[in-house]
Amino acid sequence: MVVLVTGGKGQLGQALAFVANRYPEIEFHFLSSSEADITDKDTLAAVFNNFKPDFCVNAAAYTAVDKSESEPEKAALINVTGAKNLAEICKQFGATLIHISTDFVFDGSKKTPYTETDVTNPQGVYGQTKLLGERAIEAVGGKYYIIRTAWLYSQFATNFMKTILRLAGERDTISVVDDQIGTPTNAVDLADAICQIILSDKTAYGIYHYSNEGVASWHDFAAKIFEYNGVKIDLKSIPTSQFPTPAKRPEYSVLDKSKIKSTFGISIPTWETSLKNTL
Repeated sequence: MVVLVTGGKGQLGQALAFVANRYPEIEFHFLSSSEADITDKDTLAAVFNNFKPDFCVNAAAYTAVDKSESEPEKAALINVTGAKNLAEICKQFGATLIHISTDFVFDGSKKTPYTETDVTNPQGVYGQTKLLGERAIEAVGGKYYIIRTAWLYSQFATNFMKTILRLAGERDTISVVDDQIGTPTNAVDLADAICQIILSDKTAYGIYHYSNEGVASWHDFAAKIFEYNGVKIDLKSIPTSQFPTPAKRPEYSVLDKSKIKSTFGISIPTWETSLKNTL
C-alpha cells in the first residue's frame, strides 16, 4: 500500500512518520511543500506518476489563523486551489485522497458536539478557505475522505502545548482564555486513525470528524499541561474579550466522533490520557 503524504514535514506529517513502523503494510513517502507543491498541478502529476500512490494524505495547509486575515489570497491558494488540484490528480490516477480539515468551518454557536451534517458557517478567512477546499474536493468527486479535526498538538512542530511550556520557562504568570471550548487532539492519535482508515478496505467516502474524547477550555488544557509536567506557575483565567485576535475563534467546537468510530471501529482516547502519554 503506497501512501503519499503532502505537507510531510509539518506536525501531522511528522506524526505519521512517528507511527509508520506500526504499519509495515504501508509504504509511506513524506514530501515537503517544495517537493510536492499542491498549488502546482503539473508538479503534482509528475510526483504521482513517479510514486503511483494508492492513497494521498494531504497534510499541507495554510494554518496561520490570524495571519490569514491579512493574506486571504495566499490562504485560498493553498487551502482551496491546492485541495482542488489534489482531488483532480487523485481522481486522474485512481488514488484515494485523505484531506485534513478543521473545526473552524463552524461558527461555534452550538452547545452540543458538531456532527458532519451540521450547518457550516466559518467566521474568518482560515475557516472559509478550508470549507471552500472541502467543497472543491466534493465537486471533483472521486475517492476521498475529509477529516475535520481540532486543537492539534504533539511533540512535533509548533503548537499550543510546546508554546505554553516555553512561556512557563520565561514568565511567572500566564493568562489563558477560559471561554473557548473544544477538545485538544493529539496528532499521533489522528495519524493512527488515518492509518486504520487506509487499511480498512472500506469505501465509505465522505466527511468525518476526529478529535480526542472529552471537553476542555484552553485554560483547562494549559492547567493539565502544567500539572503533568510538574510546572508551578500562576495560571490565570481570562475571557476572550481580554485577548483580542485578528481572527474570531469558535466559542464551542467540540466534534461528534460517532461516525468515524462506528464506520471504522476506531477507539479514541481521552485528551487527558493522550496528553499524559505525550508528555
